Amino acid sequence: MHFVIMGSGRVGAAMAIELDRQGHSVAVVDQNPAAFRKLKKDFSGQKVKGVGFDRDTLQRAGIEDAYAFAAVSNGDNSNILSARVARETFGVKRVVARIYDPRRAELYQRLGIATVGPVKWTSRAMLRRMLPDNSEVIFADQTNGMEILRARPAKMWLTRPLAELEKALGVRVAYVSRLGNALLAHPDYVVQENDELFIAVQHSNLTDVSHQLANGQSEEK
Repeated sequence: MHFVIMGSGRVGAAMAIELDRQGHSVAVVDQNPAAFRKLKKDFSGQKVKGVGFDRDTLQRAGIEDAYAFAAVSNGDNSNILSARVARETFGVKRVVARIYDPRRAELYQRLGIATVGPVKWTSRAMLRRMLPDNSEVIFADQTNGMEILRARPAKMWLTRPLAELEKALGVRVAYVSRLGNALLAHPDYVVQENDELFIAVQHSNLTDVSHQLANGQSEEK
């Protein structure tokens, strides 16, 4: 999938590096070329110089094909404008903005733009808003390319055996948290409401697996 990030500061660069590592297409927009130095040398995504709320700049960054957009510059006004252009002009459904002013944050939440305030300024918090819902990476083995994903499956998975879920998603369920108890996974266990599954998944399949768990269908990258 394609992601566009406006702002190549600490948070923006960390998000871009993580998404790139997962095998996604990423474009980072910043009006200061020096900011791109925060990206690793092996970063394979786009580095687009320009203003994040400029339509031409966003088009060069591939906004029309974007699965999600994040505005994480140091300015509320720039982040708000960029987020609104991405959502209202280009129809990006998953839009998140970092907002310093809590009053503004509340307003834009009502307009459907997810916001992350100062207390939650981490790349992980932003990524949770951009990636499919109901799941979170709790451990990443970067050397071997594996992740442990904690997820609450959608209703369509309920009453289905773990073996069926594993086969459908190409994953391995390590254990299940059920009613406050941790149960080592068994292929015959059926998924119950409010179960939390702890799943071993290859990082290249992470977002697709998360989407399937939350929505019951595959999402092409």
